[in-house]
Amino acid sequence: MRPDLIGGEGYLQNCWYVAGRSEDFGRELTALTMLEEQIVIYRDTQGMAIALEDACPHRKLPLSRGTIEGDHVVCGYHGLTFDCSGECVIAPTQLDNPPRRAAVQSYPAEDRWGFLWLWMGDPEQADRGRIIDIPNFDNPSWGKTQKGAMEMACHYLYITDNLLDPSHVAWVHLTSFAGAGTDNRPLDLEETEDGVIVSRWVLDEAPPPYYKDMLPFGPTCDRKQHYECRLPATAINMSVYAPQGEGGKDVPQSPNAFVNISYNFITPVDGGRSRYFWFQHRNMHAGDAALSQRMFDGAIMAFTEDKEVLEYVQTGMAKRKTPYINLGLDAGAMRFRTRVARQIKSEAG
Repeated sequence: MRPDLIGGEGYLQNCWYVAGRSEDFGRELTALTMLEEQIVIYRDTQGMAIALEDACPHRKLPLSRGTIEGDHVVCGYHGLTFDCSGECVIAPTQLDNPPRRAAVQSYPAEDRWGFLWLWMGDPEQADRGRIIDIPNFDNPSWGKTQKGAMEMACHYLYITDNLLDPSHVAWVHLTSFAGAGTDNRPLDLEETEDGVIVSRWVLDEAPPPYYKDMLPFGPTCDRKQHYECRLPATAINMSVYAPQGEGGKDVPQSPNAFVNISYNFITPVDGGRSRYFWFQHRNMHAGDAALSQRMFDGAIMAFTEDKEVLEYVQTGMAKRKTPYINLGLDAGAMRFRTRVARQIKSEAG
């Protein structure tokens, strides 16, 4: 049997991953799994996010089963108390002889762009400058949707495969992102320092249903599909719509163009589950709350369509009895998987 797709074994560790939306974490103990590691997250008395290994070193009771006292976490079994760095500061049953090796792993945490990010690798290498930059995030002329979150019962690289595949919209998203030219127009492939871009221009065609009412021009337009993935698992899907005749490859972006960018952050849970976070960012209609809601609802519908397909892919590939094949449209996804595999090997080496 042909081996599994490249990149599927292990995870990149020395990277920032989204644990959740910033507002998802407060003064309560929140347990979650990331990269097959059990983590507990809470906020200290100053509102800073604290992320610790969710296992007391005594008998591995999850610390999330305990309580918060001030800035400390108290285990619910025998009261071992841990500070924000994971060090045991109180052992009630042996106050005069605290266990010397009682400590739990801590994870660097950072609130940025409305999400909470965790560094999953060596804390000494945690560089907050490596969290993705989002241009125009605070620009009042740009509009934003609310932040979305979704669980998917599939490997995280199946999601990045999908987010590097502009062609699937022609069949999976018939009422939203599909449109003329999305099924068979040639694709351009580019490798960047930390990822892959698959893109194409579709010229002088009607826009898809999702975007039709947002555009101040028509009935046809020039459309660019920009599908990008960056290590470890951040996808930037950008749609550029220009008046007919003002778009095209190697042409400066039209000042009349409508640009919508979907920022997608995928976090592996384990080999068969992932968490998917996103928001959309556009250069027009900044104050139109109804449009933001409509775009968010449309994204939920489309991503739910992706979820159904990808969960079947997960099951089908795991239980396959015959070999799978790759198509030409998979070139970007396979290039990204190769980058992931090389980086995992580099970390291990």
